[in-house]
Amino acid sequence: MRKLAGIVTAVVVAAGMAACGTEDEGGSASSPDEIVIGSIHPLTGPLAGAGQQMDQGAQMAVKDINEAGGIEALGGADLVLSSGDSKGDAETGQSEAQRLIDDGAVALVGTYQSDVTLNVASVSERSRVPFVIDVAVDDQILEQGYQNTFRIQPNASSMGQEGADRLVEIADGSGEKVDSVAYIHEDSSFGTSVFDAFKKQAESEGISVAKEVTYTATNFSDATTQVREAAAANPDVIVGTGYYPDQLLVAKAVKALSPDIQALYGVANGAFDDENFSNDAGAAGAGVLSANYHYDAASDRTQEIRERFEQEYGSPMQTASVLSYQAVEVIAKALEEGGSADPGELRDAISQVSVDDPLLAFDGPIEFDETGQNTNATVVVMQVKGESVEQVAPAEFETTEASYPAFRG
Repeated sequence: MRKLAGIVTAVVVAAGMAACGTEDEGGSASSPDEIVIGSIHPLTGPLAGAGQQMDQGAQMAVKDINEAGGIEALGGADLVLSSGDSKGDAETGQSEAQRLIDDGAVALVGTYQSDVTLNVASVSERSRVPFVIDVAVDDQILEQGYQNTFRIQPNASSMGQEGADRLVEIADGSGEKVDSVAYIHEDSSFGTSVFDAFKKQAESEGISVAKEVTYTATNFSDATTQVREAAAANPDVIVGTGYYPDQLLVAKAVKALSPDIQALYGVANGAFDDENFSNDAGAAGAGVLSANYHYDAASDRTQEIRERFEQEYGSPMQTASVLSYQAVEVIAKALEEGGSADPGELRDAISQVSVDDPLLAFDGPIEFDETGQNTNATVVVMQVKGESVEQVAPAEFETTEASYPAFRG
């Protein structure tokens, strides 16, 4: 386990005192009445749909924990969620993280985007306040040697590697062979890191990446040019990595241009396994495959939480929002087991926590290695079938069999 190093800054001492209460005359610390957790997501801007729902997932977790008695190890202290709006901008996310810490947050969750998460992680490290990543895939976030950042979901390397492996498995199982792919991805560290990992693994399995096509996700309004460029390479499969708005456009362009391909296949794709996708994409969504992390569709606990979320907020709870809920649960369990809201002691408790009933389709409990990565995070392949998103691989998480070839122009 990683050891907390360095001197706690004045700002964190102040935050820790505010969170942990003051000493009584006998010299023992009293339990806090409230413990503040900061939540940073894109609440406005083009990614606000996902960001707002993730913040709602964190809010719901706080409410559930408080209604169950709060943090019993700290005298039943209530959790309080303080929300920050990154606006989808890395510098804004960084300043919001500092604001939340200055206002007394003893831990942070967030942020949905890798570039924003990189900046927030640097603030977390400087301030010695633990940061639990709900969604952000880039490997380099945890390659800085930071001691205070933890990630629940799979990283880019595993997403790309397992995404390539699962594509081969599904094709082989259907008697097909994938010789080449064209890859369309957004051009930030998120899309690039997933692409690099996929390409390395695909080539090791004899699949060539015939074409890489990049785009900037902001102000992206038509994917026709990108899809036409990808299709010109005559690939067996078109692969896509990006966010919901842009990858929805990719799917619609693939349908409109109707290239001769076996499948449209997402890897760490923010659109293809979203439950709004089949409705928004219409015919363009039929059969689309997506290798991603995913809520556990077979879990009664996950199902109950998602049902209550939809009743409360009026929309289906997506996987990203489930991860935000789970991130708060990780912090709450560490508060219980560590018995302290001091940020340094909380960080140490998070590093040793084991969540035995994860809400995601993982191969085991949530546990963090020395870099802060969840060692049991798992990549699952989903497929759009009718109006449903079904889990089709690996076998232990399968809700139905994959249909392959999966594209019909």
